[in-house]
Amino acid sequence: MEKKELPDLQMDGVNTAAGGKYNKVNINGVSKINGALSAHTYKCDGVMKMNGDLAAEEIEINGNFRLKGDLQAGVMKLNGVLTGDGSLRGESCELDGMLKLKGNCEVEEMIGQGVFTIGGLLSAGRIEFGLNGLAEAGEIGVESLIIRKTGSAAWGRLLGGIIPKFKLELRAKLIEGDYIDLEYTAADVVRGGTVIIGEGCTIGRVEYRTGLTVHPGARVEKEEKHGA
Repeated sequence: MEKKELPDLQMDGVNTAAGGKYNKVNINGVSKINGALSAHTYKCDGVMKMNGDLAAEEIEINGNFRLKGDLQAGVMKLNGVLTGDGSLRGESCELDGMLKLKGNCEVEEMIGQGVFTIGGLLSAGRIEFGLNGLAEAGEIGVESLIIRKTGSAAWGRLLGGIIPKFKLELRAKLIEGDYIDLEYTAADVVRGGTVIIGEGCTIGRVEYRTGLTVHPGARVEKEEKHGA
């Protein structure tokens, strides 16, 4: 039996469409999709509201995206703002902007700059992220985590007043990983193998196995060395 090819979906201007299964989805303008959607590639430039889950092997979002559902991606690039009621699962997430999820974020790799708010668990193999404002997660579990302060002026001008003007900081109750290198982070507990607590950090307790380095401009209330 011959396999049926999936159709493409092209939306330009102000439009509304139903969900479904597609090959390529290309959206330009102000659009709304009602229902779950799956595709091989999904690209959105503009403002999008989606009432349902989104799943695609490749996702590129440039603009403002509102998702009432879960997001599953192979490779995702976000330039702008994504707000979701559910969770994100994927292979890689490249972020230049703001990611806000009520659920969990589970990816193999997350790199970029901006801010994020994860209501549940942020889980990844590797995270390298530059802070441009207040970033938050309930808990963070990683193999490797590097957090830096960037404060890019160009990035701030690009997003204008979209990002709230909060203290530049990462906040989490628990951060756990094999290699942890932090700046401007506030956490109750940091637990890892090799742990570097950099400038601007306020940590309640650090539990480490291999090594611990604390910057003079950081505050750690309690240090505990555990067996390797």
